[in-house]
Amino acid sequence: WQDSATSYNLVADLPGTESPDEYILIGGHLDSWDLGTGAHDDGAGSMHAMHAAYLLKELNIKPKRTLRLVFFMNEEFGLNGAKTYAKMAKAEGINHLIAYESDGGGFSPRGISMVAPDSIVEKIRGFRDLLEPYGIHRFGVGGAGADINQIAADDIVMIGMRPDSQRYFEVHHSARDVFENVNARELELGSATMASFIYLLDKYDIVAKK
Repeated sequence: WQDSATSYNLVADLPGTESPDEYILIGGHLDSWDLGTGAHDDGAGSMHAMHAAYLLKELNIKPKRTLRLVFFMNEEFGLNGAKTYAKMAKAEGINHLIAYESDGGGFSPRGISMVAPDSIVEKIRGFRDLLEPYGIHRFGVGGAGADINQIAADDIVMIGMRPDSQRYFEVHHSARDVFENVNARELELGSATMASFIYLLDKYDIVAKK
């Protein structure tokens, strides 16, 4: 056990084209359990978010709202990064509409979980036919992510990435959680899933705030 050390969140914005003062937050956490390097928990989730933003830029898709990428620090031992971000966001009056976290590993994506009003849940489930051909079939309710939960509010749509969990606990918090155990294709599918949901939510104004 070691003394605490100062660390920092990483925050980057892709400004919105129509409503730049409204934010869609995407991210994961950078720290890991000490036995491995945290490639799945949560390097993969962080890369899902960064690659999703990259894919939107590459496709010249410009969200109406500002897309904010956050790599949170110290999720594993107290959520300090997320708690600090939440305080900063409140002090600055950041208007989050959607928060989307990936913290379930870099395995093949199977869907999402949501914390949102029933009307919003049903609208998001309306995208099932578009995404199910790619294996995205889970549209569950309850639980989104420990980091984004620090900014949770009734008028923020909260979403968690849900990859296939069959192999997750073969690596989770173990010495096997290393880069070599992340499959590139599965990781890319997760990024594409996140990018797709961002695009759909933003384009069709699937938000709880009026």
